[in-house]
Amino acid sequence: MADESDQDKDKQSSHDASRRRFLKGVGIAGAGAAFADKLLIETEASEAQAGSGRPLNGNVDITLDINGQKRSVKVEPRTTLLNSLRNDVDPPVTGPKLVCDVGTCGACTVLLDGKPVYSCLMFAVDAIGRKITTVEGLGSPDKLNAVQTAFVDKDALMCGFCTPGFVTTISAYLKRNPNPTLADVREACKGNFCRCGTYPRVFEAALAAAKAGTAGE
Repeated sequence: MADESDQDKDKQSSHDASRRRFLKGVGIAGAGAAFADKLLIETEASEAQAGSGRPLNGNVDITLDINGQKRSVKVEPRTTLLNSLRNDVDPPVTGPKLVCDVGTCGACTVLLDGKPVYSCLMFAVDAIGRKITTVEGLGSPDKLNAVQTAFVDKDALMCGFCTPGFVTTISAYLKRNPNPTLADVREACKGNFCRCGTYPRVFEAALAAAKAGTAGE
């Protein structure tokens, strides 16, 4: 009986020690997390004060280079480039379309320094000093670029909401790869969705524009 009692005591002591170690570990981890959070908050506050100099709320006056023109706009720092183009610029730039608003459909695609970006996923203030090109800047009704012309010739649109994004994406891609294959075009357009299902004609238009040899113009 004495031996069993001693064994019970040993088990209890071992259990208590393990429990203390566990609680101590939890306490240390919690303290570490709290300390890390404190450092993060202090760092973000310091960067906000000493960083770009832009306020975190209210409106700011900025100048955007849109289709080769300097456009002055007043926006909240949280305003996306898409909303700024469509709602704050006067007259508005409505080629980029607000569809999903979460960066999945590509209808809002614009070129930033020649590279396609989802304008719904970036802040207008982050586009300061960058060259913004929308579908309006690629051509006009009187002088379409090669991709726009091919879209008309190949009837590569239906409702038209996705069309500006496709035209912008393909125009930029053909500058990098003027002789694409069908597989190349499909890969280039994978970030642009067409709910009407006009993909075959979109791809046909892209290849026709490439064949014309003036896709970048």
